[in-house]
Amino acid sequence: MNFELSEDQLAFQSAARSFARSELAPYASEWDEREIFPVEKFRQAGELGFAGIYVREDVGGSALTRLDAALIFEELSYGCTSTAAFISIHNMASWMIDRFGNDEQRRRFLPQFTTMEKLASYCLTEPSSGSDAASLKTKAVLDGDHYAVNGGKAFISGATVSDYYVCMVRTGEDGPKGVSCLVIDKDTPGLSFGALERKMGWNSQPTAQILFDDCRVPVSNRIGKEGEGFKFAMMGLDGGRLNIGACSLGTAQAALDQALAYAQERKQFGKTLSEFQALQFKLADMATELEASRLMIRHAASTLDAKHPEATKYCAMAKRFATDAGFNICNEALQIHGGYGYLKDFPLERHVRDTRVHQILEGTNEVMRVIISREMLRR
Repeated sequence: MNFELSEDQLAFQSAARSFARSELAPYASEWDEREIFPVEKFRQAGELGFAGIYVREDVGGSALTRLDAALIFEELSYGCTSTAAFISIHNMASWMIDRFGNDEQRRRFLPQFTTMEKLASYCLTEPSSGSDAASLKTKAVLDGDHYAVNGGKAFISGATVSDYYVCMVRTGEDGPKGVSCLVIDKDTPGLSFGALERKMGWNSQPTAQILFDDCRVPVSNRIGKEGEGFKFAMMGLDGGRLNIGACSLGTAQAALDQALAYAQERKQFGKTLSEFQALQFKLADMATELEASRLMIRHAASTLDAKHPEATKYCAMAKRFATDAGFNICNEALQIHGGYGYLKDFPLERHVRDTRVHQILEGTNEVMRVIISREMLRR
């Protein structure tokens, strides 16, 4: 059990930190307020190897581990939570093709994905199937060498701007065994988008429904065999949960740093806030919760890398704990700032808005408890 990072890990952690603080943090407030999707910044991230973190090197990936990815996303989210989260989603879509696609598919899609020349979104959720993902209804009917796809996806990050959508669709029976995975081009006739969602946070990335009306998708765009899609989706979510937990860590660290600095500058009753024991204890608890979350994320990532039989349980535990703690730390940091924390002149209210959704997506934290308890009771 070695808690020290390797030289390589320290190097790309440092690269991610530098990029986040120079290229993301100075613009995060404007992107949030004006709902700007910073495509050029994504491509800069691609140049640093952050667009294909665990994609193999022969198609331009960095071939790093899940633990390495957790280190990177923690640093990126320190600069801009919403932007880091989209990069995570893009990585999930790329990984799915790299891990389960054939060689032709890997070489067709991934060289463009690993540079973020082309952007990819992941599409599982539907208007009537959120936590009950296996009940999805978007249907793909085989017609010669194409599938005719009808239905819709909901809450899709990157909808309207991503070039490709890695979609879970129903090709067979009800339930998880009837789900397959298709890569669908944005320009496919019959594909359209709903209105952009008006969200509490994550405003630097667009979110909308994707609608399919007799979209003809080549069979050559099916990843794996028919009926394997749900298994791919669940495996992808293990890593996605770690990434979103890591994004909570980075945002919480930024909030804690800001609260610590403010507490040492702000004076009330003739003393700085940091001289009041109640504030000292609050800061101590925030730091402790953050460090515990960090250890849980890194441990879970290590189990996923090692293909540990209980990796799914550890990923669910880490996601539940880190996203709850991350939101609470941001909220406490806002409270330390008092009325100023509620103003958009300070980043705290954005941190609170951006981290709130982490308790919902990649499986709600209630579903994380279902996964954990199911694994416990299975023994």
